[in-house]
Amino acid sequence: MKNISHEGLDALPQLSNLVDPVRRRLYEYVAAQRGPVTREAAAEATGITRTLAAYHLDKLTDAGLIEAGYARPPGRKGGPGAGRPAKHYSRAGRELAVTLPARSYLMMADLLAAAVEADPSGAVRTVATRHAHETGRSAAAKAEGDLEVALRDLGYEPTHTQGGDIEMLNCPFHQLSQAHTDLVCNLNLDLIDGLLEGAGEPTGRAELAPQEGRCCVVIHPVATP
Repeated sequence: MKNISHEGLDALPQLSNLVDPVRRRLYEYVAAQRGPVTREAAAEATGITRTLAAYHLDKLTDAGLIEAGYARPPGRKGGPGAGRPAKHYSRAGRELAVTLPARSYLMMADLLAAAVEADPSGAVRTVATRHAHETGRSAAAKAEGDLEVALRDLGYEPTHTQGGDIEMLNCPFHQLSQAHTDLVCNLNLDLIDGLLEGAGEPTGRAELAPQEGRCCVVIHPVATP
């Protein structure tokens, strides 16, 4: 359970930065991008000046909610006339959570995942698979068949690729998947399979396609006759 703060009030100073509506919009914009973004891009996307964007982005960086680095524009190398590298921002890899009073649901999830993996009969895993599928179906019904709404309700951040696939920019179970990769990724697939089935139409086909920086499941579009 490394890289996560989940101890009562400990994460409040960092998370309180998101109370400011401008910082919240900037954080959401940066977090939704596939790669690092510049101050100029963040300012334009949120409708504020570059100077104001720079101020709030640096505050978010100081709070550990986003990370900053420097890079030149694509195709521009170093040397005379290249100019100074621009400052870029991306979502931080760490996780923050607050529960009052303090709780440790992740610890319990870790214990249960270990128990599933230790069951030699596979019966517990079968039940977990069925429950994940039914949870997906229920989420689709709650969202009235709207696939993207259902995905967001479950904690995913869906985005469309140029090829029409739906990728999730985050995994709601990231920390748990680091310790129980096979179990969690396959339950993740079962969950999204159930969601697609519950949507009531051939909206897509889920496939395990692990890649750094996003969820292990990708939804491919299904060609309609």
